[in-house]
Amino acid sequence: MTFSTWLVFLVMELVLCLTPGPAVLFVFAHGLRYGGRHSLWANLGILSGNAFYFAISATGLGMLISASHTAFTVVKLAGAAYLVFLGVRMLFGSGDAFGGSGDAPLVPGIVVARRGFVLQAANPKALIFFTALLPQFVTPGEPIARQMLILGVTSTVAEFFVLAAYGHFAGKVAAWSRNPRVTRNLNRTAGAFLIACGVSLALTDET
Repeated sequence: MTFSTWLVFLVMELVLCLTPGPAVLFVFAHGLRYGGRHSLWANLGILSGNAFYFAISATGLGMLISASHTAFTVVKLAGAAYLVFLGVRMLFGSGDAFGGSGDAPLVPGIVVARRGFVLQAANPKALIFFTALLPQFVTPGEPIARQMLILGVTSTVAEFFVLAAYGHFAGKVAAWSRNPRVTRNLNRTAGAFLIACGVSLALTDET
């Protein structure tokens, strides 16, 4: 691919990464609770989910799944249910959906990463994104595997730094967020946002 094609992809990827969504909320929540350094585990989980979708998209399975109405519906409803479940926990639970109650011990990093992977892997919009978007930046006649690898590495590195910045910022304002009223309002806002994301996802069709 040409440098200009790669640059357009990078700019688009940065814009999409900066747009708040479930992944950003997940990393930000861990930054608030445990600090910016521990939020890197949440970052790792999200990126692992992206890598999973990138791999199946690169091998052609993504196109097959997105073209299958039944498979798409199953993945879509599972993802929507998980997002709504997290949202309800944040709305009505005593703590947040990502780290337990305020008195809970530090959640092991590997557990945080696993939750991040499940959160991202439960979003079929990510599969559609990779399946529909990446081919637009691949130059026909040139080695496909190498181009897909370049796009995958670019996407992963860009999102890592964006999510790390969100987690670092959250860690800086963690002391302010520990005010019980502020924490409660943050949980309610985040819970409502996740539920809205789940409902929106459930209403998404293949087009």
